[in-house]
Amino acid sequence: MKKIRFCGVIPSRYGSTRFPGKSLALIKGKAMVERVYEQCVKSKMLDHVIVATDDERIANKVKEIGGNYVMTSPDLNSGTDRVAKAVSEIDAEYVINIQGDEPLIDPQIIDSVAQSMVDDSEVYMSTPIAFFNGNDDVNNPNIVKAIVDKNNYAIYFSRSPIPYLRGNIPAGKQIYYKHIGLYGYKKDFLLKLVTFPQTSLEIAEQLEQLRVIENGYKIKTVVVQYNGMGVDTPADVEEIEKRL
Repeated sequence: MKKIRFCGVIPSRYGSTRFPGKSLALIKGKAMVERVYEQCVKSKMLDHVIVATDDERIANKVKEIGGNYVMTSPDLNSGTDRVAKAVSEIDAEYVINIQGDEPLIDPQIIDSVAQSMVDDSEVYMSTPIAFFNGNDDVNNPNIVKAIVDKNNYAIYFSRSPIPYLRGNIPAGKQIYYKHIGLYGYKKDFLLKLVTFPQTSLEIAEQLEQLRVIENGYKIKTVVVQYNGMGVDTPADVEEIEKRL
């Protein structure tokens, strides 16, 4: 394969703790992995899209829809490790990690993250954030909160509500950002990142991106408009179908 600039990778495993087999869960007649793949190929920035999976059933579904896939070991610790392994033999400059449980992911968000890395050659990792809307529960641990500095570099991510509100917020002022689980990397940085051992905050929050911050690296954030949702439990499928 010729060198590509942006490779999109969808990590997709079968053995989810809370929702086994969720990659193949039907959402209005289509498997979730199929819906995520369809959204990714609409991106204007991605030159190549693959599913990285440890299960033949998921691979067969991707093959059935004419998609690309790479088989990875079920022993890999995280989705990031799966993505890194999938692209290790692909000649790509950038890698976009798209979560396999975000069937409503907007291709424009993928493009915004990719563009942020093109615009600044010093950005080696980028991720989208969005303001909370009226339907979001800031106390929901499945909605990850982000705080950023004045240059939109991430300071911290947490499942807890951050920042803590000790005083009143001025009327109309947005204070909470929610993190959207999508990441852009320079490929060289991604391959370096997965060699780092897990860190204490990463383990405590179960958020892989904290490994980057704890090792002293920066994550650029891109503020986007997004009202999608991930699928964590079978009950989420019904909500996704309503939104569709």
